Amino acid sequence: MFDFSPFLDLPLLWGGIIAVGIFLYVLLDGFDLGVGILFPFAPTDSCRTRMMSSIAPFWDGNETWLVLGGGGLFAAFPLAYAILLPAFYIPLILMLLGLIFRGVAFEFRFKSKGYMVKVWDYAFHFGSLTAAFCQGLVLGAFVEGVKVNGRSFGGGSFDWLSSFSVMTGIALIFGYALLGATWTIMKTENQTQNWARKVAFYVSLYVALFMVLVSLWVPFLNETIFWRWFKMPNLLYLSPIPLLTAGAFLSLYISLKLKKEVAPFLLSISLFVLGYIGLAISLWPWIIPYQVSLWDAAADRKSLSLMLVGVSIFLPFVLAYTAYCYYIFRGKSNSEIMY
Repeated sequence: MFDFSPFLDLPLLWGGIIAVGIFLYVLLDGFDLGVGILFPFAPTDSCRTRMMSSIAPFWDGNETWLVLGGGGLFAAFPLAYAILLPAFYIPLILMLLGLIFRGVAFEFRFKSKGYMVKVWDYAFHFGSLTAAFCQGLVLGAFVEGVKVNGRSFGGGSFDWLSSFSVMTGIALIFGYALLGATWTIMKTENQTQNWARKVAFYVSLYVALFMVLVSLWVPFLNETIFWRWFKMPNLLYLSPIPLLTAGAFLSLYISLKLKKEVAPFLLSISLFVLGYIGLAISLWPWIIPYQVSLWDAAADRKSLSLMLVGVSIFLPFVLAYTAYCYYIFRGKSNSEIMY
């Protein structure tokens, strides 16, 4: 039996693997959800076809990272899985229904004609919108904390619904819309690109507003978070994060003004990276804020060791295949139906 526990902090390592998997899902599925959110507002059907074609080779592969996050949580932190899943049953089911609608829209829109194209356009839009909003609800409720009774969920079916979680749900919609707009800038030309650039300007203002709101709200959710950010010398050590975020917004504005194509998307990614780091700092070391730590929820160390062997073998292949897919389908998309 493989046992790396004398050499590695396995719960910490697995927490990092799951965190990376969830972030890759948010980032990669985020831009194609963003395309869906913006979809009905595109100026022409040709523009919409270009947008959908730009994500057609990637969208289903992007969602596999959700499997790593959920499956990894179940295998490596079964206690956390058993508590968090009942806490978020309703928004998670609604999210999955939204993703199903979106997937069906991909299959049928490319093969439809007449008024049915509009039907699948709106299915794609509302499926993406529902999935993004529900993910934001779950994120907000998770940050607020989950009621725990012994080793099980101790709250009600609608504890996830609050003013903070609704705000984070709306915020994530705008965040994904920014990723979708900057992706569209990078992958399209002419009318579609010009429209996406205008949308990115508009949406980035809301993203900045919501990042400020979240940054001001989260420290008051828990006293530990407040003192972690505002106690000296932590305030000095952590000050680069908000400063870098402000710099990323400024750089994004400049890159849009200069009509850059790739830089806006990379800067949008950097905003998500900085926001994710900020949340990780706030929530450390809880896997169930503010009740259960990574080490309290971890599976047996021999199980973690065995799973680590499998992940070490297969994860590099998945990453390499993903990178190869993006390389093969690089360049601009067009309005031809190629799905």
